[in-house]
Amino acid sequence: MAKPLIIVESPTKIKTLKKYVGKDFQVAASSGHIRDLPVKKLGIDVENNFTAEYVNIKDKTNVISQLKKIAKDCDDIYLAPDPDREGEAIAFHIMDILKKKDRRFHRVLIHELTKKGIEDALKKPLEPDEDKYNAQQARRKLDRLVGYQISPLLWQKIQRGLSAGRVQSVAVKIICDREREIRSFVPEEYWTITADLMAQVPPGFNAALVKIRQKKAKIQNETQAQKIVADLQTARFQVDEIKNKTVKRNPLPPFITSKLQQDAINRLRFSAKKTMVVAQQLYEGIDIGTGGPEGLITYMRTDSTRIAPEAAQEALSLVTQTYGKEYAMAKPRYFKNKNKAQDAHEAIRPTSVFNVPDKIKAHLTDDQYALYDLIWKRFVASQMARAEIDQKAILIKAGDYLFSVSGSTVKFSGFMALYDTQETKSENDIQTLPQVEEKEWLTCEKINPKQHFTKPLPRFSEASLVKELEKNGIGRPSTYASIISVIQDKGYVELVKRYFYPSELGFIVNDLLVASFPDLLDISFTAQMETNLDNVESGTLDEVELLSRFYDDFSQTLETAKQEMVSVKGVGIKTELSCPSCGQPLHIKIGKNGHFLACSAYPDCTFTSNYTRDEKGQISIVEKKVDDTPVKDCPKCGKPMVQKDGRFGLFLACTGYPECTHTESLMSENDNKDIGVDCPEPGCSGRIVEKRSKRGKVFYGCSRYPDCKFASWDKPVAKPCPQCKALFLVEKETKRDGRFLKCNTSGCGYKEKV
Repeated sequence: MAKPLIIVESPTKIKTLKKYVGKDFQVAASSGHIRDLPVKKLGIDVENNFTAEYVNIKDKTNVISQLKKIAKDCDDIYLAPDPDREGEAIAFHIMDILKKKDRRFHRVLIHELTKKGIEDALKKPLEPDEDKYNAQQARRKLDRLVGYQISPLLWQKIQRGLSAGRVQSVAVKIICDREREIRSFVPEEYWTITADLMAQVPPGFNAALVKIRQKKAKIQNETQAQKIVADLQTARFQVDEIKNKTVKRNPLPPFITSKLQQDAINRLRFSAKKTMVVAQQLYEGIDIGTGGPEGLITYMRTDSTRIAPEAAQEALSLVTQTYGKEYAMAKPRYFKNKNKAQDAHEAIRPTSVFNVPDKIKAHLTDDQYALYDLIWKRFVASQMARAEIDQKAILIKAGDYLFSVSGSTVKFSGFMALYDTQETKSENDIQTLPQVEEKEWLTCEKINPKQHFTKPLPRFSEASLVKELEKNGIGRPSTYASIISVIQDKGYVELVKRYFYPSELGFIVNDLLVASFPDLLDISFTAQMETNLDNVESGTLDEVELLSRFYDDFSQTLETAKQEMVSVKGVGIKTELSCPSCGQPLHIKIGKNGHFLACSAYPDCTFTSNYTRDEKGQISIVEKKVDDTPVKDCPKCGKPMVQKDGRFGLFLACTGYPECTHTESLMSENDNKDIGVDCPEPGCSGRIVEKRSKRGKVFYGCSRYPDCKFASWDKPVAKPCPQCKALFLVEKETKRDGRFLKCNTSGCGYKEKV
């Protein structure tokens, strides 16, 4: 009789499993999904309870043949794909392909690829979970119904190659909505006032005005600010109250998927996609010198903060040994889950805290070490004593005005000795407060009025977009990385200096989808769908009922959209601009080379033009230039050719149009704007010119491209660095520092205000 067979998803797990199961089992891998909906058609029978037409994936023919060959004489097959909905679907499809009379299938959930994790899973096999499979099927069918029916509509109305998705389109909408908020934002002026004060003993300190006549200070303009400054010039400053308190801070729970992605983006500069790839490697197993690969972390797709009691006890033991008893908890600390439906998994944690990052660093790549170190520290810190922080606030009266200054010192670092959950302030931001007594008189050395303007919410970074999706219940953490990749790959958004900007294409697609499919693009509707999928998994909602409710409304909306959605290829999107040639409205249209404005009176009027959007999103025409002086004769028909300026720059056009459509481009690299800076590359005689990327973003590159490939997102300024003598500085702008110049030479660090 053949040995029992264990089938996992990834081939890289085989070696790890064989290390622990030895010769008692055969081990094989499906290499992911082996069945899916057909590529070239919908594959869902909406008239027959949404029955799916699953087919074997073409590229998996050899894998399927190999699985059948290995399983030929097996009576027991252990299905061990990943312990989530996707893994459940893979298990069901394997079971369907390998089903045989008297053959028994067992579902095993391996949460960590360690000896204990594998043995526990094999000792307690489960029945395949049909509810979990139905939840995955429902998601797959919903995504197919949306994607395969809206995407062709976008091809017809806008351009081929576009895609719409039930979740990805909502992510694009979130980015577009934020961009519009930013562009329409009207800054409001306000002022702050601080005082440089000195007590009887140093050091001096800076206090901020917080109240005027016992009401919150609100200074709206310079006139109000100057009046307050005048009052304070004659006022006496006296310590009114000193407040001391000790604040206790608890550590955060171990990572769930979304929080791991956010921290890896912020702390390690990893993308969400890279984070999941590296985490998968740590989960599947790495040889750390123990005689074969070993899983270093538990399963990395989880919404649960639950941890096994034995893992918590192990962490307490390590903390006691390493930091001492005062840093360890008296008993393990556990965390409550927000979503009970996802409690099948543990939080992301090291499989053994005794695999200390620095001890196994030599066996890991730099990326693996960085992510493992983050996961390890967060988990161990979750079992450490809370930190105690002494906070001191000094309230100072000056007539009708109340100033405040505060500071803090760490009384007991606790978990912060290993993992600080808050960004530490720079030394320049931390004030050392003097010892003062209540009613003590202070000397005012200077009053500092400062003008400010309110700022809009920032654009989304990868981390804040993941946080926004999670907050609104859109998608699942395991899907965030693919969502972010897709919306960039399709050209809907662009990541510039770590922040997302919607492209013109993104705006157009979003606006048309919002107009035609308002429910589908509604955030609360999408979030409710995720809850419904959770209910299918828990067995409280029928899959067919969910699909029927959705499709009844969606199919009607789809038919209306086919008739009423504006075609950007045809009529285009109407703007408020009028054609300068004939006065008719201008429309935004899309051609094979991009977006442009065209007259609605075409073909009677053939006016077209590039366009730009200002900071508030208002569209304006890029002025067209026409030189009617004949330049040369057309090589095709012999008629004169004249210079014109079209959507793609200067060109020559035959005056025999429309009978002759011959044109010749006059654009070259020299048409880019010279910003007056020499190229810094050694031996290059080029100049730095302003250019635009394919998606319209400004950057700066050498005029001798492609011979010289120098390029920079930051604008070079023709001013040598006074510190390291570099040829130029670059212009930058941040919320904290405003506009400034800095040196880009590694290790220099020179910076100056503009």
